[in-house]
Amino acid sequence: MNFLRGVMGGPSAGPQPSGADTIQKLCDRVASSTLLDDRRDAVRALKSLSKKYRLEVGIQAMEHLIHVLQTDRSDSEIIGYALDTLYNVISNDLEEEEQEENLAKQVDDLGSQFTEIFIKQQENVTLLLTLVEEFDFHVRWPGVKLLTSLLKQQGPQVQQIILVSPMGVSRLMDLLADSREVIRNDGVLLLQQLTKSNAAIQKIVAFENAFERLLDIITEEGNSDGGIVVEDCLLLLQNLLKNNNSNQNFFKEGSYIQRMKPWFEVGDDNCGWSAQKVTNLHLMLQLVRVLVSPTNPPGATSSCQKAMFHCGLLQQLCTILMATGVPADILTETINTVSEVIRGCQTNQDYFASVNAPSNPPRPAIVVLLMSMVNERQPFVLRCAVLYCFQCFLYKNQKGQGEIVSTLLPSTIDGNSVSAGQLLCGGLFSTDSLSNWCAAVALAHALQENATLKEQLLRVQLATSIGNPPVSLLQQCTNILSQGSKVQTRVGLLMLLCTWLSNCSIAVTHFLHNPANVPFLTGQIAENLGEEEQLVQGLCALLLGISIYYNDNSLENYRKEKLKQLIEKRIGRENFIEKLGFISKHELYSRAAQKPQPSFSSPDHMMFDHEFTKLVKELEGVISKAIYKSSEEDKKEEEVKKTLEQHDNIVTHYKKVIREQDQELEELKQRINTLTSQNEQLQATVTQQVSQIQQHKDQYNLLKVQLGKDSQHHNSHSDTFQMNGIQTEEVSKLKEELEEWKNKHELLQGQLREKDSVIEKLNSSQLEMGTAEQSSQTIRSAGLEHNSELQKELEMLRSQIQLQAGEISKLQMENQKLQVMNATVDPVLGDSGATAATSSELEARLEQEIKELKSEVKALSEEKESLKQHLDSSSSTVAILQDEKSKLQREVAESKKEQDDLLVLLADQDQKISALKIKLKDLGVPVEDEDDIESGDQGDEDEEGDEDEQD
Repeated sequence: MNFLRGVMGGPSAGPQPSGADTIQKLCDRVASSTLLDDRRDAVRALKSLSKKYRLEVGIQAMEHLIHVLQTDRSDSEIIGYALDTLYNVISNDLEEEEQEENLAKQVDDLGSQFTEIFIKQQENVTLLLTLVEEFDFHVRWPGVKLLTSLLKQQGPQVQQIILVSPMGVSRLMDLLADSREVIRNDGVLLLQQLTKSNAAIQKIVAFENAFERLLDIITEEGNSDGGIVVEDCLLLLQNLLKNNNSNQNFFKEGSYIQRMKPWFEVGDDNCGWSAQKVTNLHLMLQLVRVLVSPTNPPGATSSCQKAMFHCGLLQQLCTILMATGVPADILTETINTVSEVIRGCQTNQDYFASVNAPSNPPRPAIVVLLMSMVNERQPFVLRCAVLYCFQCFLYKNQKGQGEIVSTLLPSTIDGNSVSAGQLLCGGLFSTDSLSNWCAAVALAHALQENATLKEQLLRVQLATSIGNPPVSLLQQCTNILSQGSKVQTRVGLLMLLCTWLSNCSIAVTHFLHNPANVPFLTGQIAENLGEEEQLVQGLCALLLGISIYYNDNSLENYRKEKLKQLIEKRIGRENFIEKLGFISKHELYSRAAQKPQPSFSSPDHMMFDHEFTKLVKELEGVISKAIYKSSEEDKKEEEVKKTLEQHDNIVTHYKKVIREQDQELEELKQRINTLTSQNEQLQATVTQQVSQIQQHKDQYNLLKVQLGKDSQHHNSHSDTFQMNGIQTEEVSKLKEELEEWKNKHELLQGQLREKDSVIEKLNSSQLEMGTAEQSSQTIRSAGLEHNSELQKELEMLRSQIQLQAGEISKLQMENQKLQVMNATVDPVLGDSGATAATSSELEARLEQEIKELKSEVKALSEEKESLKQHLDSSSSTVAILQDEKSKLQREVAESKKEQDDLLVLLADQDQKISALKIKLKDLGVPVEDEDDIESGDQGDEDEEGDEDEQD
């Protein structure tokens, strides 16, 4: 302590040591002292000097301080002093007074240089990560602050070191769970710096349950009513979600969007809007916009939009939108947020169309917003937000476009209430150029990619003044354009006309029908005007090019070729192309092409719309080519267009057919699935029945064996009697089977007779068709040959049936013999004096007869199967013959029809020839009739015949 008193300015008789000398002595003390207390005091002294003598402490003490962190980890106090000293050296967050005092000595990038020295050895950052794990407040908190400062100075390098260190990010995530709010809040600030512009770390932090923890902190702090901690958490959430599709998907899948709804539950009393609450709510709205930004992949944006509708978040935002007392910047940001939540999502757009403002009478929210847009007293930023909201409502929403345009049509105009169409027309023709531009762009979005509405809008008539006839909306736009209004107004009207006329030949015809329009455009393009007018010249060139490209040549004076000749004479093709290029070269065009939201620094810069830049990009090259094309090339192009349209129609037809076939396939697949399931069930039942049958067979065999064993205990007389009884039963069974075979035989013969009658009818019908043409004779002869083969097969079947009848008669005779034998056996069995030898002979004979009968029955069953097969084949041949017969009949009918057509043609030709002959006779040309020619020919032949006879 005596050393410290001398160093820190205690009473001394000699000269006072300088700051650098003091720091040097302290550094030596830290390096050489063996006592921990001395080293601790020296480090504490360096800490107190580090703010005033930042450069000196950083240069001389950094190495010693790092050494202390490595060696004295057991003492939390010295570690805390060392970390604080390093933080003071590296951090640029000095107090204002100290900054003013040290301004002359400091270098701008002093903190960055010291950070570079510190992280040169990656082990230093790893060491710092291990110290941050310590629970001791005096170690953990300075460690967090130092690591945050390092990330501020050299972010990417420190991020890379933390990323490659084992469990580096996970260690820092534990800070959010610290019960001490100071450490937790500084941990949030640390993670903010850690996640900046590093997608890999953002993913790791997100999958370490960061969303859950941050949302819990926001809820604990009171949502939008919370303090600066809520702001820090929202900034960290923005870092994690912005431009990170993986984290956005994880946020949506984790159902965290639903937890955002309570943020926007603003009470009815909106008087107490503190600055912090406004900031928090602003960041919350921005976070919603991050999830539904137009720059995100369409699928991810769409799924987030649907989730926001289903959880009620969109409804909550619309409530804020229609509430009173909301600050202007929050209202503007809410409008922008609602815009992107509904953009391109039909469900959300339909809901927004149904929202009404709490007024008396209730008005649609769209109408209320449009009233703000065309009101020049509203803030410029708010008007831009309303325009963006209207554009997003109409984006890919043909239903909404139709509803807006319908409010302009004569049949739907309601005089009692203000409609969206009336507000747009009012803004379009007001004295405020900004209202003109906004209304023109809004109306252009109502026509975007919708040819039907472009045609319907041609019906809109406007009453300009009392006593004058109404003027069409298209004509009124061109009238204002020719009056030489402000540049902003003319640019807006030209963008509207270009959008209206593009891809709509009827609108082009209406535009060209006014004889003043084309001379006005050519005059504007041909003049050499200043830079401000160059943009108008470019848009006039674009409008004239659209009138050429989409011209259907229905107006004789304004055909494509004549308009091209007019450009060549009055403007020049090269000059026209140069003026057309003024649009895409303009600085404001490039800004508008970047993103859909209209963001302008001032009203004067409000010139181009994002969707219009897409139209220019699409048409600029096409129009340039169309100007240089000849009429022949135009004709070829039109033919190609027609061919393409036909091709498209064919493709759509086939697509429809394929769609129907797909549906049929799906139905068939379902049927197959049901049939397979039924088949499996039936197979299961079959297997079950087979197993049951097998069980019954086994039981029967067991009973048979048991009966055989029981019969051995009786005497021979009883045995013979029992055996005979069994044989008589079998004989009766055989009789029954023979009767069944007879019945089946008769059935088969009846079926054969029916088949014979069918074949005879076919033969007779084929013989009746003998007068058919030669083309059908070959087919008929083939059918007859096939019929003869069938007759042969039937003869064979008949012979087989006769053989079977003979076999059946044999069986009947043998059955009679068996009956006789049974009759002879009965008295023998009744006689008690019969010998055992005769009974054994009878048994042997009976067994042999039974075996023969069984074999014959088996043969009969096999023959039955073959007969069935022959019957099936004969039925199939009959069906084939019937098909061939129907084919022959059709061919005969066709040949008769062809003969009748030929006769009609010959009769027509005879009439024409006779008419021509009459005309020739009238003209005085000698014509010989066919009758005369034939009679002349006959006379010649007669003369030749007479000469031959004379010879």
